[in-house]
Amino acid sequence: MRKLPLLGAVCAAALLAPKTGSPADENPFFSESTLPFHLPPFDRIKESDYLPAYEKGMADQLREVEAIAANPDKPTFENTILALEKSGRVLARVSAVFDNVKKLESDETMRKIERIVSPEVAAHEDAIHQNTALFARIDEIYRNRATLGLDPESVRLVEHYHLVFIRAGAQLSVADQAKLRAYNAEIASLSTEFRQNVLTERNDSSVFVTDRSELDGLSDAAIASLEAAAKADNKPGAYEIRLINTTGQDAMTSLTYRPLRQAIMEHSLARGSRGGSYDNEMVVERIADVRAERANLLGFATHGDYQVADQTAGTEAAVEGLLAQLVAPAVAKAKREAADMQALIDQEHGGFQLEPWDWQLYAEKVRKARFAFDDLQLKPYFELNHVLTDGVFFAAHRLYGVTFKERHDLPVYEADVRVFEVDDVDGKPLALLLEDFYARPSKQGGAWMDTYVRQSFLHGDLAVVANHHNIQKPEAGEPTLLTFDQVVTLFHEFGHGLHGMFSRVNYPSFSGTAVPRDFVEYPSQVNEMWAAWPEVVRNYARDYKTGERMPQELIDKMLATRKFNQGFATTEYLKATLLDQAWYTLKPGGIPTDIPAFEQATFAKYGAGFAPVPPRYRSTYFSHVFEGNYSAEYYSYIWADVLVADSIEWFKKNGGLTRENGDRFRSTVLSHGASVAPMTLFHQFTGTDPEIGPLLRLRGLDEGGN
Repeated sequence: MRKLPLLGAVCAAALLAPKTGSPADENPFFSESTLPFHLPPFDRIKESDYLPAYEKGMADQLREVEAIAANPDKPTFENTILALEKSGRVLARVSAVFDNVKKLESDETMRKIERIVSPEVAAHEDAIHQNTALFARIDEIYRNRATLGLDPESVRLVEHYHLVFIRAGAQLSVADQAKLRAYNAEIASLSTEFRQNVLTERNDSSVFVTDRSELDGLSDAAIASLEAAAKADNKPGAYEIRLINTTGQDAMTSLTYRPLRQAIMEHSLARGSRGGSYDNEMVVERIADVRAERANLLGFATHGDYQVADQTAGTEAAVEGLLAQLVAPAVAKAKREAADMQALIDQEHGGFQLEPWDWQLYAEKVRKARFAFDDLQLKPYFELNHVLTDGVFFAAHRLYGVTFKERHDLPVYEADVRVFEVDDVDGKPLALLLEDFYARPSKQGGAWMDTYVRQSFLHGDLAVVANHHNIQKPEAGEPTLLTFDQVVTLFHEFGHGLHGMFSRVNYPSFSGTAVPRDFVEYPSQVNEMWAAWPEVVRNYARDYKTGERMPQELIDKMLATRKFNQGFATTEYLKATLLDQAWYTLKPGGIPTDIPAFEQATFAKYGAGFAPVPPRYRSTYFSHVFEGNYSAEYYSYIWADVLVADSIEWFKKNGGLTRENGDRFRSTVLSHGASVAPMTLFHQFTGTDPEIGPLLRLRGLDEGGN
């Protein structure tokens, strides 16, 4: 049995020693949770439980796999494919928790565990996928699948495993399999290093202000929050502006002191730069090179070709074709938006040309002038609990008939996390939903959904899903007031949650969001539409002091701005997408060493070099594609947006927020996970092929758009 490599005797002993003196057989991952919905027992899980659980989980699964591979009986679906699908339960439990909690509660011990576990898990997966005897059994079943009398989902499971094994090197020579294992281990270690650099630098790279007058434009409550943040970091008398993961920073929407805006933007753009304490440039270059070498080994020209081959896009040419249709209209609209802002700067006798650090402030000024309102007028109406219960949950109830009951009797990993039991339209339990709203220094930036328990009829499991956000926690006694962008994000992540909760599949491999990357954002982005649906807005947009609903005039103004600044929003996204494509269409040995020059050359090549709009992420903090699961697939958001825009038009034409429409979307899309081909699901719902026109109209990027 392979043992986990340890960091050294003293360090390993500290990590593995139970903190409460509990015997090893009480490790909470060794048996299935007895809590409702098999919720992980967070009150019992200790950092010292992870490594023993990983070691046991991998050892158990390897024994199970060896037994399947050595079975003297003729290969069948039951004794090979189904047995493989059932294997690794301990490993699945610990991975589901650790892979999420490492992003939520990252301390030095967790980071050390991650550095041990990442390459070990990669090696473990290689050991399974490169098992010659096991693949021979899978291949025989695959070749005979049409004659076995299997149901369609079981046939798809056979095809799924066959493809996974081939893409993992099952058909390579022994020597090439050894190379592949080395590549996978190195990528796992490098990705961990990249992630930890990004998180640590974000926590260590706040902008501190000592002169309160430089914070002009911020509300008193916002300034008090910055002061409290500095005090918590042992800098009393200062004001701390903590960076979020994107290039743009929220404070720049309001700050009038231009040198501070510039300092924040330059600080943000410089993250991960060469020579700094958290240098990610060499990490980026090496990840790109190793991924390119691995793709070549597996028979693909580039890592991009390897990644997109099993997505709905199918080819890099299809991705390039979509981007080519979008870059020019997006940049053209951004330039029109910039001209409006420059006119305002000149009107105010600013005496400067628009720069990236000016965009957010002056976009807000233009919006205020054009539509006679600004975001500050909206925030009192977007109190978190109202948005959640009277917006997100309200829309879900109207569409699908589901209901939500908050539970206070179940353990969580952080006191602020809220737990909701979700009941189906018939009153039967459907799923468990965790909501983790607030930012913490140990928490990864951004917003995302994760699954702790995957729905499957095979194991009799209902889903346990979690939505995570990074909303600034207010001072005690103060309400949590959201921007409209944050409201939309709540609906978006809940859309992922619905995808997981409504899953009705036999096999966990197909459960919920386990779909191709360029389809996974489709259900979540469809759910965003309800954030701006008039009936839903009227229900959740209430003044947090008086309870009065937002005046219809203000709702109308807010909705009228939906196309505003879409040139900027689309261009900053496309710039990041182009970087992703550029890195992962490189050949081995052709990796650049001057990353800033490479980035600028990429933008120029595609006609996206409009300087006032920076990319949403620079390469050195682009976590989606260098440590996450979106490498060569960041295009997925805009690819899904094409499907979403078509679907929004379908909803509008068919009555909008109705149970009939919700039931149709649920039955044709949300319940199938990956058990049916994604585009088949789209066609089942809309009855049409996707077209780009609705997206251009939705964002105002069509000719003559606002």
